[in-house]
Amino acid sequence: MRGGLSRFASYMHWLALDGLVEPAGGWIRAIRDAGYDGVQFIEPLDPTLVEAALAAGLRVCGSGRVNAVEDAERLAGEAWRHGLECLTLHVGWGIEDDDEAARLLGAILDASIRHDVPLFVETHRATLFQDIWRSVGFVQRFPDLRFNADFSHWYTGLEFVYGGLDRKLAFIAPIVDRVEFMHGRIGDPGCMQVDIGPVETAQELPFVQHFRTMCSAVFHSYHRRHGADATFRFAPELLAPAIYYGRTLGGRELSDRWSQSMVLTRLARDWFEANAVGERQHAFA
Repeated sequence: MRGGLSRFASYMHWLALDGLVEPAGGWIRAIRDAGYDGVQFIEPLDPTLVEAALAAGLRVCGSGRVNAVEDAERLAGEAWRHGLECLTLHVGWGIEDDDEAARLLGAILDASIRHDVPLFVETHRATLFQDIWRSVGFVQRFPDLRFNADFSHWYTGLEFVYGGLDRKLAFIAPIVDRVEFMHGRIGDPGCMQVDIGPVETAQELPFVQHFRTMCSAVFHSYHRRHGADATFRFAPELLAPAIYYGRTLGGRELSDRWSQSMVLTRLARDWFEANAVGERQHAFA
């Protein structure tokens, strides 16, 4: 490990606010006052919102989708022009052959270098990275890839506990060692976005313990690879019932996504810092 320890920065995901009642002072102020370090904006980018966030002292990053090679250049150029720290990307639809996939991934790596903007490909359904076998294969072919981990897609969609969580976590070690960003959502084996209650009792849930295991593996690797100049970015991404993420009963959403976002951020920060302590103890042992 290099000198010093990495930092944790939390970003509110703009899409997670969809369907929520905007507070009187506006979302930018509410995000700042809630203690978040920044905002992750979505495509299409609204420069006015980016400027408002920066003026409020918040960090800014973005997200987008790369379906064609020119998308990577467009998104990276836009991010550079507006001062975004990085982008997380959905790449392809998961039905591309290996040659098509290689062209997309090559374009992302090239655009990241050309514009000096980190581009993190995301573990997500309906993308090139929807299954662990192909994802590990892409890393073998493109070792410079870096990831945004949204483990709920794999944990629920691939039923990670079926066949052994530890076995699958070991298999995705090449991904774990390349995660630089994380989207916060916790699912159980049957539903990929669930309310986990307050921080004090959340970790008693077995599936939350599984997410702690996966996140801790990421954080331990990150601390080992980076020094004090590095910042790990975390954004809770609890999405609305309108796109079938938030669960409803009788037309009412069952979870308070705003408060649950803060629960997820608190847990992730605690897990990150716990692994920093472990890495510090190892370094001075």
